[in-house]
Amino acid sequence: MMKWEEVRRLYPNRFVKLRILEGRIENQVRYVDDMAIIQAFDDNMEATRELIRAKDDVLVYHTGKEKIEVPIKR
Repeated sequence: MMKWEEVRRLYPNRFVKLRILEGRIENQVRYVDDMAIIQAFDDNMEATRELIRAKDDVLVYHTGKEKIEVPIKR
């Protein structure tokens, strides 16, 4: 289990594929508190392909972002 701050430190300026282990929803936004890293990407195209395939509790997100905020669309 990892926190986003730790992921950002270990994988600076990269896309990571992660599984959400704990999170919450507030005002139609999903916040991720704890996660497990599945893969880190050096190739942005590969990260984009994985993002398209991601579903449920798996995300692809860039560590340049200070926190994980995923808007929930109806």
